[in-house]
Amino acid sequence: MKTRLIFSFFFSIIAITGFAQEKKETTETKKIQEKYKPNFMVGLDVLNAGVSFFSDRVLYQGFISSKVKGNIHAVAEAGFEKNIYQKNGYDAKASGPFVKIGAFYMLAKDLENEFNGFYAGGKIGGAFYNQEYLSVPVRGFGGSSSSVAFPSSSQTSAWVEGTLGGRVQLFESDFYIDVNLQPRYLVYTSKQDDITPMIVPGFGRSSTKFNMGFAWNIAYKF
Repeated sequence: MKTRLIFSFFFSIIAITGFAQEKKETTETKKIQEKYKPNFMVGLDVLNAGVSFFSDRVLYQGFISSKVKGNIHAVAEAGFEKNIYQKNGYDAKASGPFVKIGAFYMLAKDLENEFNGFYAGGKIGGAFYNQEYLSVPVRGFGGSSSSVAFPSSSQTSAWVEGTLGGRVQLFESDFYIDVNLQPRYLVYTSKQDDITPMIVPGFGRSSTKFNMGFAWNIAYKF
C-alpha cells in the first residue's frame, strides 16, 4: 500500500510538471506570435508621377511600411527627381535618387481596420545627385552684372521632415489611398564654389532651408 502511494505521488508530480511546461511553452509561443505579425504596405505616389508628364519637374517616389508594435509603423521611401531652377538670374538643373527612413504613429484609427486612420511621424532623408549651373548671376565693377557657368558636379544633401497624413481602404480590397504632407528642413548640403543648391532631389526646389512636400499614394497591403 505504501509503495503504491509513493508511485502515485511520483507520477502525479511528473504529470503536473509536464502539463505546466507544456502550458508555459504554449503561452510563450503565443506571445511570440502576438508580438509581431509580418505585414507590409507598398505604395506609389501617383499624383507627382502624373504631374511629371506636364511639368519641368520629374518625380517618381514610393514607400514601404510595416506595423512594428501597437500604433507604431516603420516606413522607408525611395525615389528619383529631376528638376530645373530658373529664377533671379539663376539657371540650374539637378537630378538623382533619394531615400528616406523613419516611423509614424497612428493618432486615430478605424475600430474595424487598424490601417484606416490618421497618423503623424518623422523621417530623415538623403540625396546623392548631379547638378549643373548654366548661369549664376555675378555683380561686377560699377554695378554691372554678368553671369558665369559651372560644370556638372556630384553633390550630397540631408534633411529631416515631418509627416502628417491619413489612409483609407478602397472598398473591401487590399488597396488603400494614402495622402500626406511633409514639412522639411535642410540639415546639411555640400556646395559647389560656395553656392547653395537651388534644387535637391527629394527635398524640392527652394533657395531656403524650409520646404513642403505632398504625396498622394495608391498602396497595397500584403
